[in-house]
Amino acid sequence: MMTGEEGQPLPYVSEIVLKKRKIRDELAITRRTQLELGKYGAKKSKKQSYVSDIKRPEQFIKEFRDKELDLIRMKQRAKRPKLTIPKLRSKLLFIIRIQGKNDMHPKTRKILYKLRLRKVFSGVFVKASEGVMEMLQKVEPYVTYGYPNLKNVKELIYKKGYARIDKKAVPLTDNNIIEQTLGKYGIICIEDIVHEIANVGPHFKEVVHFMGPLMLSKPEDGLIKGKKQPYKEGGDAGNREDEINDLISKMN
Repeated sequence: MMTGEEGQPLPYVSEIVLKKRKIRDELAITRRTQLELGKYGAKKSKKQSYVSDIKRPEQFIKEFRDKELDLIRMKQRAKRPKLTIPKLRSKLLFIIRIQGKNDMHPKTRKILYKLRLRKVFSGVFVKASEGVMEMLQKVEPYVTYGYPNLKNVKELIYKKGYARIDKKAVPLTDNNIIEQTLGKYGIICIEDIVHEIANVGPHFKEVVHFMGPLMLSKPEDGLIKGKKQPYKEGGDAGNREDEINDLISKMN
């Protein structure tokens, strides 16, 4: 009886089925290996990143010296005679923050925050005044600015504009949002916002604070070279006057 059972042929399995099983088994092994590497590799990379985050004493010394040097240079710029401050050619300025990380002194950062420029490549509309120009002179290496034309004012507001509602950014796609907040000033739609900012109207301050800073797109390679020298001397920073419009167009 046992001999008869042993002599029975094995059930036929087609070659296609065998290939499918082989592929399935290989995929299962590969996936299991990936999961294991992911599980333990994550811990390793986290540990490595933690080690790399530890600063050496010379790094602290360099950062401290950079910040002190930044403060000295800021004070030197502030002492420039008022004749060096360019005569205002327009009521409206658009300021873009292009620099500023670890090498900034806290006083420099405080001025940038006062201008509402907390992030690199953020931009704000500002009513031009002697006081604003003096602040810009102090933080000149970290910003570039100029006189935006009507076309760029409109495109910036339509593409990058948003409202701050309950500490949340809300796109300016619904005029009801605008009317609810700014209706008491006679501003009920996005076109009214454009008009108020472009003409620096009586409620300019309320409008720009309603919108918040605009986050521009990261510039293409070579557009911002990372040079803190004034724009007129071949750098990136400082007053570009009407030429700011070329930069806005490329970053909007």
